[in-house]
Amino acid sequence: MEAYAFEAYAALKVVWWLLLGVLLTGIGVMVGMDMGVGTLLRHVGRTDAERRVAINIVGPHWDGNQVWFILGGGAIFAAWPLVYATAFSGFYIVMLVLLWSMIVRPLGFEYRSKLPSERWRNAWDAMLFISGFVPMLVFGAAIGNVLQGVPFQFDWRLVSTYTGSFIALFNPFALLCGLMSVALAVYMGGATLASGAADPVSARARRAGIAAGLLALAIFTLAGYLVSQMDGFRLVSGPPPEAAQTPLHQQVARVPGGLLANFAAWPLLWAFPGLVYGALLLGVLAQVLRRPLVGWWLGAFAWVGVIGTVGAAMFPFLMPSSTHPSHSLTVWNSGSSLRTLSWMLGFTLVFMPLIVWYTSWAFWVMRGKVDPKQIEGSEHAL
Repeated sequence: MEAYAFEAYAALKVVWWLLLGVLLTGIGVMVGMDMGVGTLLRHVGRTDAERRVAINIVGPHWDGNQVWFILGGGAIFAAWPLVYATAFSGFYIVMLVLLWSMIVRPLGFEYRSKLPSERWRNAWDAMLFISGFVPMLVFGAAIGNVLQGVPFQFDWRLVSTYTGSFIALFNPFALLCGLMSVALAVYMGGATLASGAADPVSARARRAGIAAGLLALAIFTLAGYLVSQMDGFRLVSGPPPEAAQTPLHQQVARVPGGLLANFAAWPLLWAFPGLVYGALLLGVLAQVLRRPLVGWWLGAFAWVGVIGTVGAAMFPFLMPSSTHPSHSLTVWNSGSSLRTLSWMLGFTLVFMPLIVWYTSWAFWVMRGKVDPKQIEGSEHAL
């Protein structure tokens, strides 16, 4: 019975590692789409009417899409509490920057068109740009820092101490990953606007999406080369299954080129970076051929490839420590209890399909292009 419990517990940890990847992909696709629209707002909209068209394309959906962001944070809190505590204490200032940038987002949507003043609307346009660009930059930079290893260590009470600095979190590789995230968000936002607006907004959005897709490919290639030159982490030994699984009772080594070790052991994992190249190249082609909806779905697959590539490179690590590698957090030593993960899985199997259903229903009901005349004649338009 005990052996079965150990196996079930290990299986649940892997399941929740996969679900974490699903939630991060959902953030990239759904939240990133809205952020991309905000980032592109002043580029695609040369007049106030054109900007209102762009805002109203995502207006009915952006707050619902934020569910993915909440789910991602909630899943880390409940399924990986040690990762949550360590990351949110170490990245505290960055999290505040992220929070402040996202606070102005709903204000921008709701307040922008309440007054006819050009200065008023331009100020809120700037806020929408900041609240679109900054969160996606931070999202990608966080992934870049985790790939390199985060400077933290534990004391005997499992209290973490962050040994780095705020500036160090925005190192060149992290910023490169942040720009990759922004480029993918702009690609998704461009595909959304190209599908939901008429020319000239659609044409500008399509060109921006093509440029962003090609930029994302270039950054992904450069980041892949840099990753091949970086040290990875290898779990040398850990406590036996029947013992308490903590980062204080394991041995982890840094290995040159170790981030590619899983790909060498399991060649099928190369399908994830291959998916990024295939999806973005076909997505750019779809945009060129004026098939923005197809391009949007291919962009979603590109996000699957990116998150899958990161997960495949790091497994079983969730948050490796660059200060004290043996204190690294892994799938095995940072999860919640068997009961917690079991209950969470049950709720996920019920509510995740509901979230996908109502999101799909909302997009279906709101399908079609946004007309500037409809916006001007509606008191409910943003």
